[in-house]
Amino acid sequence: MVSLVFVICVLASLAITPLVKKMAIAIGAVDKPNYRKVHEKVMPRMGGLAIFISFMIGLLLLKPQSPFNLAIVIGGVIIIITGVLDDRFELSAKAKLGGQLLAALVVVLYGGVKMEFITLPFGGEMEFGFLSVPLTILWIVGITNAINLIDGLDGLAAGVSSIALVTISLMAFMKGDVYVMSMALLVLGSTLGFLRYNFHPAKIFMGDTGALFLGYIIAVLSLLGFKNITVISLVIPIIILGVPISDTFFAIVRRKVNKQPLSAPDKSHLHHCLLRMGYTHRQTVIIIYALASMFGLAAIIFSMATIWGAFIMVAVLAVAIELFVESIGLVHANYKPLLNFMRVRIKRN
Repeated sequence: MVSLVFVICVLASLAITPLVKKMAIAIGAVDKPNYRKVHEKVMPRMGGLAIFISFMIGLLLLKPQSPFNLAIVIGGVIIIITGVLDDRFELSAKAKLGGQLLAALVVVLYGGVKMEFITLPFGGEMEFGFLSVPLTILWIVGITNAINLIDGLDGLAAGVSSIALVTISLMAFMKGDVYVMSMALLVLGSTLGFLRYNFHPAKIFMGDTGALFLGYIIAVLSLLGFKNITVISLVIPIIILGVPISDTFFAIVRRKVNKQPLSAPDKSHLHHCLLRMGYTHRQTVIIIYALASMFGLAAIIFSMATIWGAFIMVAVLAVAIELFVESIGLVHANYKPLLNFMRVRIKRN
């Protein structure tokens, strides 16, 4: 049944996206080129509405059973309304954040989705207590914005989100979590159908409607799949979302180093750096897909590792990310502490 509804979500998205495109143009929900953007012509956005409608069709057909269902849907509706309003009227940063916080609060306070404790690797538990609510809200809002930040090239956010959803559904299947697996597959099918129109050269952008919804649903599903367990398991969703989290983290570092406000837009995200290195639009997207797939595979391997194996793997991943960041100039061109250290060591030897 899940496989059939997955296919229906794909087909629904394929059918609905052209209709949403026409509506976006009719109401003026379009993205105009500027110095920060890669596209050179006016493009309809708000394509995420097609993803959400297709997902809801799948949800109504499959009717997955969970006490979290209603809260997730209500939160999703709030996020979609926020995204639609932003795609049409360009909301302020505070208004967008308000919508995200409201959606997160619904999931946490009404739905009861919370990180309440973690089991420590060498015995015992760490209770989050009153911090469980703000920590969970921070996770949801953080991942929502991380997906939004990488939505800078045709098909990029949709593809990276799809890879994350594949990983989440596979790991939920391995754990026997039917609900998380089913929900991830419904969103995946809806996103893949949309990707047909969004891959380079795109006919429509997902806009904040899509980026915020995908970030929100991925954040919530990763919480449901890996909450209240070990420290090691808590790292899994961070690895799954390695690309958007890394890009967001180094954007913060970059703005601190350059003494810019955290909200200041720039043209130095991961995809911008790869484009400056000479890769084409399509090649850049495929490279980032490959990186996201490597993180997904690493998360699956990580979930099966021993405690010490997991620690070693995290250390290796951290070093690999740092070397990659330095090599492409993600912070700035002269930020190369680890590469410079390695060069000095090689010269001495």
